Amino acid sequence: MNAQNGHGRILTICILATLIAVAICVQFIRIQNMDVAQQILDDSKAYQGVTRLVYPNRGNIYDAKGRLLAGNETTYEVGLDLNAILNGQEETIASAVSEILGMDYDKVLAYAMIEPGNGNPFYIQLDGFVSPDKILEFEALIEEYKNMELGRNQVRPRLNGLMWTAHNKRSYPEGTTGSNILGFYKYLDRTQGMGYFGVEETYNTLLAGTPQMVYTAFDPQKLSMLDEIPAGADIELTFNREIQAMAEQELDEAIEWSGAKGGTILIYNPKNGEIIAMANTPRLDPNEYWNYGELFPNPEPFNPTISKTYEPGSVFKAITVAIALDTGAIEMDTVYSDDGAYEIGGVEIRNWDYGAYGDVDMTDCMRWSLNTCLAWMAEEIGPDNFYRYLKAFGFDRNTGIDLGGETHWPLKLPGDSNWYEIDLATNAFGQGISVTPIQMAMTVGALANEGKMYVPHVVKAVIIDGRRYEVEPVLAGTPVSAETARQVTAMLTETLMDESYENAYIDGYTFAGKTGTGQIPTEYGYTNPLTNASFVGWGPSEDPQVVIYVWMQEPTRDIWGSQIAAPIFSKVVEKLVVLMDIPPDSIRLMNQPDRQVMEAGE
Repeated sequence: MNAQNGHGRILTICILATLIAVAICVQFIRIQNMDVAQQILDDSKAYQGVTRLVYPNRGNIYDAKGRLLAGNETTYEVGLDLNAILNGQEETIASAVSEILGMDYDKVLAYAMIEPGNGNPFYIQLDGFVSPDKILEFEALIEEYKNMELGRNQVRPRLNGLMWTAHNKRSYPEGTTGSNILGFYKYLDRTQGMGYFGVEETYNTLLAGTPQMVYTAFDPQKLSMLDEIPAGADIELTFNREIQAMAEQELDEAIEWSGAKGGTILIYNPKNGEIIAMANTPRLDPNEYWNYGELFPNPEPFNPTISKTYEPGSVFKAITVAIALDTGAIEMDTVYSDDGAYEIGGVEIRNWDYGAYGDVDMTDCMRWSLNTCLAWMAEEIGPDNFYRYLKAFGFDRNTGIDLGGETHWPLKLPGDSNWYEIDLATNAFGQGISVTPIQMAMTVGALANEGKMYVPHVVKAVIIDGRRYEVEPVLAGTPVSAETARQVTAMLTETLMDESYENAYIDGYTFAGKTGTGQIPTEYGYTNPLTNASFVGWGPSEDPQVVIYVWMQEPTRDIWGSQIAAPIFSKVVEKLVVLMDIPPDSIRLMNQPDRQVMEAGE
């Protein structure tokens, strides 16, 4: 009887235990499926880590030979994990941060005393950009505290809760070299940072990659579990670091001896549109981009080569003579009788030296840079043809170069309220029309490349996820025929060999070229005594590899392009042929028996 009662009690207990277990399981399931359950889980994560938007490593920028121009260097974010700070150690942390990072002691102490939760943060960022040297100081201090000999009742100082996380900061190892092309990245703004100007702006989306929301555990042993975020695309540029540095050095020296306000040296490949070098002043060190406003007061453009317009003067005559030849308005041996003046639209045009040169052929018109001859030539072409060709050359629009900030000056056309008959004549010799250096280089590129004109570009290739994508050249048009281009090259090769162009002469090499002295308009007309001195050249003449454009703004030593810009061109070419490994004519043409040096008038 007693045994039976005992078995009954055991059975009852088992049933009750089973029911309780089932009830508990049901309750577990119910709690897990309640809306508040997910909220509890989410809240608990706040004590284990933090969810933040993580930006991938920004892509690198390299020169044409793979040398780093813009990259990333390791820096650290230092902050406080408020859950991990030990009671009584707040002053230790504030003292360490104040001493090593130079932050205000009281401010850091106030942060360290905050109780996390209930609306208060669990993590506070102290400094987003701390150098590795400073982190080593923190680590040395921790080691010092660890090995400290303590007296009776003395508490060991600890930095628990002070944490640092490595991340990347934008870095430009070449400093100011090529900075007008590169632009800069505002790395101090880690949430809205973006590229400004140049390649950093134009290709910002590719360089930046795609940011992702990432949960970062406070437990350092769980950090290895983070998924790697793909970096942004790498970009390889068309310009060579050594050539760029050379052009910038030559420009800086030229500004010093000429007294110019500023300047540009542009080296362009006419066969594919690649920019080989683009030197400007002033130049910003992108590592210290916050100096931008001081260095470029409004309205000074960041890159004058693509953003600053001016009246080019006689370098533009190369374009006019090309149009005249291509339309049949003139032949190479056409003779113009110059009496020193030419009237058009009731206005008399005179030569730059007020001289009269008598009967001259078209090569002599260019040799002596006769305004009267070019004005006559423009009338022979006619306004419809002249401006149709100017549009074909691209003077009515941006070139399309892959750099942020390009501008152009509107091209006045017949029928516009501000166009007059005299504009046809003055435009023919580069006055009353405004251009940018990049426009001039591209258009002259057509004369150097058998009439074919390529869109200028600075990016050679983009590397995404290890795959390289080459940038294909883009043909902007064929404004003149190959025969016309060869004729203009021959004319300006002959004139450059004349003694009047001795400042532009390059020993051992045959180049074509034209000087320019552009008057600067004011509200009262051309009353400014200063000028824009320029020179454009291309070569070697039999197979041009480069177009070189030199523009010096308002030189004070001399006003003439032949005295200011021409010698700069010569010095640049002397160094460029070495850096580009272009042999002299005597060696280069000896290895090409089927080709001859282009003779004058050919």
